[in-house]
Formats: sequence, C-alpha cells, structure tokens
Amino acid sequence: MRIDKFLWFTRFAGSRNLAQDWVVAGHIRLNGRRIERCSANVKTGDVLVLPMRSRVTVIEVLGLPARRGPAPEAQACYRLLDASRDDALDAPGETPLARPQTNT
Repeated sequence: MRIDKFLWFTRFAGSRNLAQDWVVAGHIRLNGRRIERCSANVKTGDVLVLPMRSRVTVIEVLGLPARRGPAPEAQACYRLLDASRDDALDAPGETPLARPQTNT
C-alpha cells in the first residue's frame, strides 16, 4: 500500500493531499530511511517514524487497512512503539487546544 494512502487510512493525516505533502517534504522515515516519494510501499512489519506537533511518534504496521474507517478500526492497523509517555499527545485527530493543561 502506498505510504500516503496508509497515513490517510490510519487517520494520521486529515486528507490524502496532506499526507502527500508530508511525505514529499521528507518528514517521514520508513524502516530508518527518509521517504520522499508518495508511492513508497508500506507493508506489515514496517516501522514508521512520524513527526507530530510536539513529539515524534514511532509505529509498527500490524496490518493494512482496506478503507478509511472509524478510529478504532484504523488504530488496529498499527502499534505505538514509543510508549515512553503515558499521555497520548498528538494522537491522530487530536488538536493542541483539546489537550488538558497540566502543571508540572
């Protein structure tokens, strides 16, 4: 499956055009290699490094989605590998304004 389509189907990108722009800008890593082509293939077992708004998210591809379905269906297609933080900041679909403020 194309990487831009995977990012859109799994709800990391709000649209396929946004996913394509994100990939072409060279911000995505696939198995440690910088990807700049939207046609790069993603398969089960691949590791993606995705720069989110305030941190980097590392995921392992568990399956390829057949469609852009509901969030639980999309989340079943990947596993977070950077579980060092308890909170899910910058999860797909979450905006910075929607996060609760914490005083630390």
